[in-house]
Amino acid sequence: MATSSNSCGGSFLARRSSLVKARAETNDAPPEVLVIEDESIDAEHLLATLRILFGYDHEIRWTSTLGDAVNRVIERTPDIVFLDDALKPSSDASQTIPLLRGAGFSGPIIVICGQITHARRAHLLASGACDVIDKDDVDSVRVGEAVALSQTQSVNGQSDS
Repeated sequence: MATSSNSCGGSFLARRSSLVKARAETNDAPPEVLVIEDESIDAEHLLATLRILFGYDHEIRWTSTLGDAVNRVIERTPDIVFLDDALKPSSDASQTIPLLRGAGFSGPIIVICGQITHARRAHLLASGACDVIDKDDVDSVRVGEAVALSQTQSVNGQSDS
């Protein structure tokens, strides 16, 4: 495997290909994903990234409101939730996570945050997030790493809050 960190993206491609290879070797079906994001441009960016990881024929559900998200969790529980940190009008992820848990979701929640600090990251992890990704870092490698981390934590029983 290439470990180059040159400016041509060798490291990026090596990490991405290792994630795809690991998924292929295990023959695991892609996880059921629910994206909760109220900004359509941010949602489309994340959905496109998830399609790169899981394939274009894989269904990825998206909702823009907390109420609809709770209903979707109740209707069909996803394996992973990607949650916007700041849903309008005023809900932040540390308030939203307990509502999703109350609706019966016990899987990993990956928070997508527009402005992240070490303190904010620690607070979100303490609130039950599995991982926190800065919106500027949403790409197939970083999202793939978060998904791999969430699956590892689920196997080890660490995703429940």
